[in-house]
Amino acid sequence: MRETAEGIVGAVTGPLARPRTLLLGRYDAGGQLAYVGRTTTLPRTAGALAELLTAAAPGHPWAGWSFSAGWGSRETLHVTLVEPELVVEVGVEVARDASGRLRHPARWHRIRAEMHPLPVPKFGEGDEPSADDNRHEQP
Repeated sequence: MRETAEGIVGAVTGPLARPRTLLLGRYDAGGQLAYVGRTTTLPRTAGALAELLTAAAPGHPWAGWSFSAGWGSRETLHVTLVEPELVVEVGVEVARDASGRLRHPARWHRIRAEMHPLPVPKFGEGDEPSADDNRHEQP
């Protein structure tokens, strides 16, 4: 079953000028940006989002993390952290892992430039497990 959802872009794969995939987050109840999943490969029509992404300043909440290339994979992704300021809309499967992250990559829909990240539903609200279950990939 698919539904639409908003996510905050926290990192990208590929060059910042032409991102290949987006790593998405949502703030948890404690105000920390929790990693929730990533998108499938972006279509060429998503190229406009590169103009809205800014490389992260020191102190990004995901600094030092590694991200798996796939569910159950030991391969890690090379990512570029970005300032968590851009909200996007994606199509997601409702299946989540034990920590509340998306089990399947999200499908790109559109930029939500009119949205500020703070109104995006918090991690742990709705059909996700509580924020206490949120653990990042690897420090």
